[in-house]
Amino acid sequence: MTLDSARSSTLPLRGVLGRWFVSNALLAAPQAAAPVAFALLALPLTGDAKSGAAIVMAMTAAQVLGAVPVARLGRTYNAVTYLKLLIVIRTLAFAVIAVLGACEAPFVLMIIAGAAAGFVNGAASGYMRAILNYITGPGHLLKSLGIAATLNEVTFVAAPVVASLLGSLSPPLAIGAMTLLGSAPLFLIPRLPHARAPAPTGTDSALIKPAILLWLFCAAAGGSAVGVIEVGAVAFALDFGFKPELGVIFTVALCIASVCGGVWVSVRNRLAQRGTVVLLLAVAASGTTLVSLRHSVELSVLGCVIVGLMIAPLGTYYSVVLDGLAPPSKRPEVFALLRTASAVGVIFSSAMLTWTPLTWALFSNAILFTGAALAALCSVISAINKPDQ
Repeated sequence: MTLDSARSSTLPLRGVLGRWFVSNALLAAPQAAAPVAFALLALPLTGDAKSGAAIVMAMTAAQVLGAVPVARLGRTYNAVTYLKLLIVIRTLAFAVIAVLGACEAPFVLMIIAGAAAGFVNGAASGYMRAILNYITGPGHLLKSLGIAATLNEVTFVAAPVVASLLGSLSPPLAIGAMTLLGSAPLFLIPRLPHARAPAPTGTDSALIKPAILLWLFCAAAGGSAVGVIEVGAVAFALDFGFKPELGVIFTVALCIASVCGGVWVSVRNRLAQRGTVVLLLAVAASGTTLVSLRHSVELSVLGCVIVGLMIAPLGTYYSVVLDGLAPPSKRPEVFALLRTASAVGVIFSSAMLTWTPLTWALFSNAILFTGAALAALCSVISAINKPDQ
């Protein structure tokens, strides 16, 4: 995508890019606020805040199922138009949850509405990322992704806080607020007439191939590492003999480090070599190992910081590499798969925390990240004479 094509929009390039940054960050607001907001909603309705996890699980499972099929349906449409359609569907689903909560309707109806929101969420994320290619050129892509990663982490820090504050007044109010924030891209992203994927050709390769699966597996390992820290934060605090609310020290350390990692990507503005990515994966694996050892609070927090620092550089690398590996007609689908891979990682860590002892859950994630590092290393070794793979 050239600079001239980006300027063909109704706003200057910088204005369009700024709107995309805000839209991308706010698109994630409902997902970031959902665990807190739905827990607060479930408490008065079911008597158990853990019931809110059922809505989150329904959303995530539906996202895994719907990401590629829903993204594929939009191939023949303008990317902005299709993205806005998906956001409308998601907004209506969240609004239904808020209304059902206010009316104290059966909780199962809210779970169904949550699944409807999740079914289009992965594809919406994929199209949001694909639109960036129509706004900025290759020379600015890395810096843009670094800024986006930073803002995304800010969203995941701020959204639960806002949901908690509003939820203490009224849980449906908190859900309504996150619904409005998540709908912001409807008004922020301008028309981009050129944002249309080329028609599939006979030379387009399949999406599911080893080169793509490798980075999806690495993304899943990263999602699992983040998930086990964020979901297991309270369990960590209790394990060290602290009050449950002090679990926030682990999540804050992770998020602040992740923001710093995003800033570093933006400032450096250069794609890492594949060998460097293997090193980053190995460092992240060492961070998950430090967390899993639970030797002391200080070392566990250090492990969270190490994982957080690696997440943005690795995520940016996956996004850029998959951009090149995916056929142009299938980029929204592969970006939807990338987001879904992270969601699968979160599902894995959540399931391990739910059904196995804390020690098993932590070490399984360390093993998973170590496996990702080894898989990437094998790809480097096999690609020594195939730099284009």
